Amino acid sequence: MEPIHLQTIAQWLNKTVLEDAIVQNVTTDSRKAGEHSLFVAIKGEHFDGNAFIDEVLKTSAGAIGTNPAFCTHPRAICVEDAVLALGTLAREYRSLFSMPVVGVTGSVGKTTTKELIWAVLSQKYKTLKTEGNHNNEIGLPQTLLSLDKTYEAAVIEMGMSGLGEIEYLSQITRPSMGVITTIGVSHLEYLKTRENILKAKMEITAGMRAGAPLFLNADNDLLSTVSDCSQAVIFYGIESDKAQIRAQNIQEEPGGMRFDICYQGNRANAFVPGVGLHFVYNALAAYGVGRHCGLSDEECLKGLSAYKPSGMRQNMRVVGDITVVEDCYNSSPDSVKAALTTLAGLHVKGRKIAVLGDMLELGSMSEQGHRESGRLAASLKLDALFLFGEQSAYTLQEAKLGGLKDVFYFADKQSLAQALKAYQRPGDAVWLKASRSMKLEEISKQLYGESIK
Repeated sequence: MEPIHLQTIAQWLNKTVLEDAIVQNVTTDSRKAGEHSLFVAIKGEHFDGNAFIDEVLKTSAGAIGTNPAFCTHPRAICVEDAVLALGTLAREYRSLFSMPVVGVTGSVGKTTTKELIWAVLSQKYKTLKTEGNHNNEIGLPQTLLSLDKTYEAAVIEMGMSGLGEIEYLSQITRPSMGVITTIGVSHLEYLKTRENILKAKMEITAGMRAGAPLFLNADNDLLSTVSDCSQAVIFYGIESDKAQIRAQNIQEEPGGMRFDICYQGNRANAFVPGVGLHFVYNALAAYGVGRHCGLSDEECLKGLSAYKPSGMRQNMRVVGDITVVEDCYNSSPDSVKAALTTLAGLHVKGRKIAVLGDMLELGSMSEQGHRESGRLAASLKLDALFLFGEQSAYTLQEAKLGGLKDVFYFADKQSLAQALKAYQRPGDAVWLKASRSMKLEEISKQLYGESIK
C-alpha cells in the first residue's frame, strides 16, 4: 500500500480525525496491526473488533469502528458500518491507479481462470492477484488496498451468494475488463434459477466503463445468449460458432492439455499443465485477456505453461505409484462432471477411483444434481466410487442402477479412508471431490500426507 494520510482516509469516509498519521497497510486482524496500520474493526458472530480498538491504537496509526464507546481516541474514525467503510476506502484507493484491472467471476472455474490470467500477465507486468478466498466484501477490499506503485496490473476474483453482491464488488474494483467463466447451478439454494445466477454474474459490468472488454464462454448455454450488453463482448470456446477465441486440435498429454488457439486469423499452439477440457476453456479466457493487455502470443503461451494449481483445486501428485487428485475446495454438478470426465480420460496403469462428498447450496436441485453424478460415474465406466455425505446417498442409488459394481457408501470419513486404503493398488488414480465444508482433504492427508501448496 502507498502511504496515505489518516486525514485523507477520514475525508473519503466523510469523517474527521483530530490527529493525523501515515497509514501504510489496512487490516481487520488486531494481531497484525503495526505502527503504520489502520485497523478496521469488524463485528462478527463470535467476536467484536471494536473491543480491540483501544489496545490497537497504542501502537498503530488509526482505527475504524462502529461503537462510539471505543472510538473516542483522536485517531479513531466512527462509522455506521465498518464493512461498507472498508469498501469505500478500497474504492477510493483503487481510483489512484490506472493499471489494467481484470475482474473474474463465474459458477465454476473462476479461481483457476484467475490464476491462469495472473500467470499470463506476469510474463510482462508485475501483477497483483486475489489470494485464497479473499473474493468477498471483506477480502476483496483488502486485496485492492495492497496495491502499490510497483504493480502494473491486477486480477481480482469476485464471489457471491446472492444478487447485488458482485455489483457492489465491481463498483469497488472498477475492472478495466471482465471474465465470466460459466453459469452453472451453484447458489441455486439462494437464487432459485440459473437465469438469476446469470443476472448476478453479469453484475460484474456495474463498475466497468461502457465498451470495456467482457470475455464470455460461448459454449455455456446462458452466457452465449448475452447480447444487449454495454460492454465489448468477446466470446471464447470450443464448439460454438460465436467463439472468436477458439481451441482446436485438443489433446491430453502427460500432465496437461495441448491445443491450438485460433484468434484473429492467427494459430498458436498452447500447453496448460492441467487435465480436462475445463482447463482449455479457462486458458482461452486467460489468453484473450493477455492479448488485450498487450502481450504477444509467445508471452501468453509461456504464461499458460507456467500455471500452477492453487490450494486444493485439482492438485495432482503421485504418491507411491498412485495418482492422487486433491480437488476438495468446492463442488457443484458442473465441476463434478468435469472432474469425473477428466478422471475417466486419465492415462494410468491401474483403475480409476472417484471419492465424492456432498455438493452443497443446491437447494431444490440437490437430489437431481447428486443423482446425475451417479449416472455419469456409471456411464463413464469408472472402476469404483467411494461416497460420503447425506446427499451422496442419491449418487449411490443412480450409480448402482447404472451398473457400476464397486460403489461404496460410508457414514464417516474415517471408515471411508480405511476402506479406500485397502482397496487401492499401485497404478490407480484417486480423485477426491466435494464441497469445502465436507473437508474431504482430511482423507487425502490421512492416506497420502500433506500436499505441497
